Amino acid sequence: MRSILSILAVLLLFSCAEEPKKQPFQSVDITPVYEDSVSIRAIIFLDNRTLAFAGSSGIYGTVDVNSLQVRTNVQTYDSITPNFRAVGGTTQDFFMLSVESPALLYKTGDQGQMELVYTEEGEDVFYDSLAFWNDSDGIAVGDTVDGCLSIIITRDGGNSWIKVSCSDLPQGIDGEGAFAASNSNIAVQGDKVWIGTTEGRIYFSDDKGITWQIQHTPMISETLTQGIYSMDFFDENTGFAIGGDYTQPEYNEANKIKTVDGGKTWQLIADGQEPGYKSCVQFVPDSNGKELVAVGFTGISYSSDGGESWRQLSNESFYTVRFLNDSIAFAAGKHRIARLVFK
Repeated sequence: MRSILSILAVLLLFSCAEEPKKQPFQSVDITPVYEDSVSIRAIIFLDNRTLAFAGSSGIYGTVDVNSLQVRTNVQTYDSITPNFRAVGGTTQDFFMLSVESPALLYKTGDQGQMELVYTEEGEDVFYDSLAFWNDSDGIAVGDTVDGCLSIIITRDGGNSWIKVSCSDLPQGIDGEGAFAASNSNIAVQGDKVWIGTTEGRIYFSDDKGITWQIQHTPMISETLTQGIYSMDFFDENTGFAIGGDYTQPEYNEANKIKTVDGGKTWQLIADGQEPGYKSCVQFVPDSNGKELVAVGFTGISYSSDGGESWRQLSNESFYTVRFLNDSIAFAAGKHRIARLVFK
């Protein structure tokens, strides 16, 4: 019996040793999927077959990720054609949120039309990002109104939304907001949520937005065009945020930060190294938190060592990106959506 167990142990050792190790990406193939006179900063996979998006001029739609067939529609509100920069999804519904006053939050309706579930008007109203923890609980964030960050939450699958009172939020900073650049300044994991702001601060909740605290970071935020533009968490501990200054896109100091303790502490990483400004960063799935892709109008950059070093894979311009699996992603930007295959 002992000899049989020894043989099995040796066979297991060889089988593990022969398992191919995933190699770092060396290139990316880009296939245009949709081209039109629309700016798209918000995309989401509703399932493993459907990508949904919403953009400027009221345009929204879906992409079949297999056939690459695109369906589009236009949403209007009275005489207004809203601009959408935030989308979200549950297993039941798709949501899209317009950016300026009046803020208009739509969900999939019963009759094939989008249903308006939340509106907000005001001089300072400006919504930036949207995300769901699960099929019941969701959150959206906007710029400061009446002295605090604008945060709205749903507990019933998006049928109704309630704005969080300033008395239930940390002390705001005058003019603090979130960049509506890629629908990625909200990150959720489990019951937790992190919201990156223009001030380089992070609003954190570990109970789905009931209580809040501030996480301070070394992200540069000296001017109105600097701060946290995008953030992603691989798990509840490992997170990465990127920013910079879109008016000085080559500037790469204090624009990349990382946490390995859920945001209790954040450290600068690759400081003074490429890349500079990026509008969206995402962890590559199944990469153990080691691989990251960042996009912006400055191109596509990639890291295989947790953000310590980066290489430019393409000069193609995009605003936002989401991964379908560990090698295929879809990205959107000015006038287009594209399929990205990393190799």
